[in-house]
Amino acid sequence: MNSEKIKIGVVGCGRAGMIHARNFASRIWEAEIVALVDPSEKNLGNAKSELGEIRTFRDYREAFSSVEMDAVLIASPTAYHREICCLSAESGTHVFCEKPMAMNATECEDMIKVCKREKVKLQIGFMRRFDRGFIAAKERIESGEIGEVVMVRSLTYGPSIPQPWMYDLAKSNGPLAEVSSHDIDTLRWFSGSEFSEVYAVGGNFRSPDAKKDFPDFYDNVTLAAKFANGAQGIVNGAQGVRYGYDARCEILGTVGVIFTGALEGNSVVTCNMKGMNRAIVSSWTELFLDAYLAEDRDFIDCILEDRPPKVAGIDGLMAVKVVNAGNESIRTGQTIKIN
Repeated sequence: MNSEKIKIGVVGCGRAGMIHARNFASRIWEAEIVALVDPSEKNLGNAKSELGEIRTFRDYREAFSSVEMDAVLIASPTAYHREICCLSAESGTHVFCEKPMAMNATECEDMIKVCKREKVKLQIGFMRRFDRGFIAAKERIESGEIGEVVMVRSLTYGPSIPQPWMYDLAKSNGPLAEVSSHDIDTLRWFSGSEFSEVYAVGGNFRSPDAKKDFPDFYDNVTLAAKFANGAQGIVNGAQGVRYGYDARCEILGTVGVIFTGALEGNSVVTCNMKGMNRAIVSSWTELFLDAYLAEDRDFIDCILEDRPPKVAGIDGLMAVKVVNAGNESIRTGQTIKIN
């Protein structure tokens, strides 16, 4: 690549899209946002007022035909990821796709195939791989500090009530995709192995509005896993917990254990006659800000240096396979083997 800025289109200007957009607009000087795409005029208006005079589009097809881009950030609903990715790749545009990568393995494989054929980068948004605490845990695992990994347990509990569009599992793949994709990738990363079988249970405890029209929707899920190397895994996911954003992981080895992630917002503790009080992380948008910046930085670097992304299409594909298997297990009550 030459010294010119990497021209980026942002498709999806909701919370996740705007985290990346802020980084590309003001924190990574080699990047320049040239298009904002969202079907919501409100989202586009808010994005433009914050980021400045950038061309806006309601339809991503119009954006691709109207603006020259080097790369695209996809932060749209999952059901559109495959189409946007393939259209981008076919125009020679590098792709950063937020998780979940797609709705099923076939869509993921299509995305990988097209990006490989067109020789463009495909990075998946598993930002925990760029978090300093999670990186340190991985380094300690690899140093042999806890011996062989026996079990990885990862949880994500979100404070927000699910959005109505999430109720239809055919369109969202449910909380296993929307909430627990990061945990699934974390288990695979820390165990150093692929999932071989899963068993999952789900229940709706906090979303009464979904029960009538979407009786299969769940806002609480536990997934137990076995890996090809014999290690074990547990994923716990929940939406609407209200108390804060909770993302923690435990890696148990043959001779020790590693903990990473935290619920505490900072290290300040107040003690008085009413008791003890400490701050709690209120949102994922606060907890992983540095990790988002690091993964955005790495995406630009992999284009400039012409190297593979650190988190590639295969990582997104394997997580989606586990999401689909977990949902099948919830439906059938059976243990599902994963090829």
